[in-house]
Amino acid sequence: MRTREALRQALLGLLETKSLEQISIRDIAAGAGVSYTTFFRHHTTKEALLEEIAADQIRRFVELGLPKFEVTNARAASVALCTYVNEHRKLWSTLLTGGAASALREEFLRIAGELAAERPDPRVWLPPDLVTILVVSSTIELLTWWLRQEQPLPVEQIAEIHDLQIVAPALRRKKIGKKTARIGKK
Repeated sequence: MRTREALRQALLGLLETKSLEQISIRDIAAGAGVSYTTFFRHHTTKEALLEEIAADQIRRFVELGLPKFEVTNARAASVALCTYVNEHRKLWSTLLTGGAASALREEFLRIAGELAAERPDPRVWLPPDLVTILVVSSTIELLTWWLRQEQPLPVEQIAEIHDLQIVAPALRRKKIGKKTARIGKK
């Protein structure tokens, strides 16, 4: 456990000053204080290590925002999520633009899909798996765009965009007459 954490911290530290392409496995091992071969006992590549970090970040990201979504305050959840990304801006920039974007997206889809399956809202007219895909994909695209800006918009503005343009439309309830219905139901 200590070695895995040391490898993670070494890579994160190196990412503060170098791009992933500039970092070697020898650099990571040296930064962690372990041998080159020890690295391979835990990870097959530096990308695999980065993917593990990405999965951990998504779990933290979801845990942070989920309690706020539970109380139906999507704006507060969006603010919490955007604040977290902003506080870990260098890491998230690397994850989304430096080789771990697909792993991050897949982990986000997996976790969000499990949560959607556990808590379906029959009042939402879109199928839960489609809501998950739309929200996850759009969230990742918004964050990627934001992190690439030379003069990024403030957290509150990104959270507002996330809430109003991504979350709210995906969770919109469809009205038919006086009833709320899902697609395919009358």
